[in-house]
Amino acid sequence: MMSKRLLSTANIGNTTAESRKKGKIVSNGLETSDISQQGANSEYTVGWIYALTTESVAARAFLDEEYGGPEAVAQHDNSSYILGKISSHNIVITVLPNTEYSTTSAAAIARDMLHSFPNVRIRLMVGIGGNTPSLKRDIRLGDIVVSSPGGGKGGLLDDIEITLKKIKKRKNYRKPTLTSDRLYKSDVIHPSHSSESCEITYGNNETNLVVRNKRNKEDDNPAIYYGLITSRNQLMKDICIRDKLINKKGVLCFEMEAAGLINYFPCLVIRGIYDYSDSHKNKDW
Repeated sequence: MMSKRLLSTANIGNTTAESRKKGKIVSNGLETSDISQQGANSEYTVGWIYALTTESVAARAFLDEEYGGPEAVAQHDNSSYILGKISSHNIVITVLPNTEYSTTSAAAIARDMLHSFPNVRIRLMVGIGGNTPSLKRDIRLGDIVVSSPGGGKGGLLDDIEITLKKIKKRKNYRKPTLTSDRLYKSDVIHPSHSSESCEITYGNNETNLVVRNKRNKEDDNPAIYYGLITSRNQLMKDICIRDKLINKKGVLCFEMEAAGLINYFPCLVIRGIYDYSDSHKNKDW
């Protein structure tokens, strides 16, 4: 059942104060459609969950129209929502609570979304993930892995490429330089006590790196891979476990939330690769 609860602007996608201007809503410098166009909660059929607040910037950039938050949600639903549209699809977006990147919190958020938006049928878990490097698939930082138990068939490939080209034209959405994409050999472990970056400690010695074909500017568009994604409650930094799962299961990516959604929110998991699931962690990507 729905209980009337007007969301404050502070709860809407972590935005700042909003103001109306010429029939539009201006939020964080983004001009969004008049909130009167948002429609009822029952009209939203695509649910999009992300783990990090910073990922909401990317999520909002993909929207053709943005409406703000819903006028009402289900009782006891304390989640914050962003409503919008991509093409003809009405989309509801939400983020996990700060610092709670886990399967448990993801399950709670999913249940709340389905109570407040009962007609959500297309379900997406989108965010960043750690790659599992292998000789079979040359997955690099910035590439995309889509969960698929077999066959790798999907109809989103062309539309994803078109949208990414549109986003890349914006100066604020540039990738790091290709030279910062380093894959370290499995026996090169970054000392846990060291505060220095891997680039300073190991990056200048090419014997520490796996030799790979260089990608040029023509290869700069993200490659999209379909396959198995492993979900766990802990960040993957153990190379031995990583390589074991690569060899035995053919895993392409690690992430930390999707397993909590399986029972309540069967969904397509989409992850942008930001590291190689090893001890050489950084946030550049």
